[in-house]
Amino acid sequence: MALKVVRSSVVENVLADPSKVTDHDYEWYVRNPGVAIWEENGDVVGFSAADPRNGNIWALFIAPGFEGKGIGSILLAEACARLKSAGIERAWLTTDPNTRAERFYRAAGWEHVGEKENELLFERSL
Repeated sequence: MALKVVRSSVVENVLADPSKVTDHDYEWYVRNPGVAIWEENGDVVGFSAADPRNGNIWALFIAPGFEGKGIGSILLAEACARLKSAGIERAWLTTDPNTRAERFYRAAGWEHVGEKENELLFERSL
C-alpha cells in the first residue's frame, strides 16, 4: 500500500486511468526482484520497480517534498542494476513529455527513441 500512496502523490505523470495499475501489479513487483524502496523516518517516500522479463523500468516515483535530493538517481541506478543482473542489456521506460521526469532521464543519459501510447520512449544500455 505504501507504494500506491507514493505513486498517487506525484503531481506529474498522473495516471489518466488509475485502474490500469492494479494491486496485482504492485504485488508482482514486490514478489519479484525488481522493487527498491527509499524510506525516511520509517515512511516510504520513493520507489523504483524494474521488470526483469522485458527490461522495463516500470516505476520511479518520489513523494513531493523529497525530490531533488538524489533519491531518484539512486533508485534508478538500483532498478538498472536489477535488470542487468537479470541479463538485460538494454533498459527502456516511458514518461510524459515536458515533465521533470523527461528532463531527469535526459540528464541521466537516457536516449529518446520514439513514442509509445502517447508517452516518450527512452532507452539506455546497461
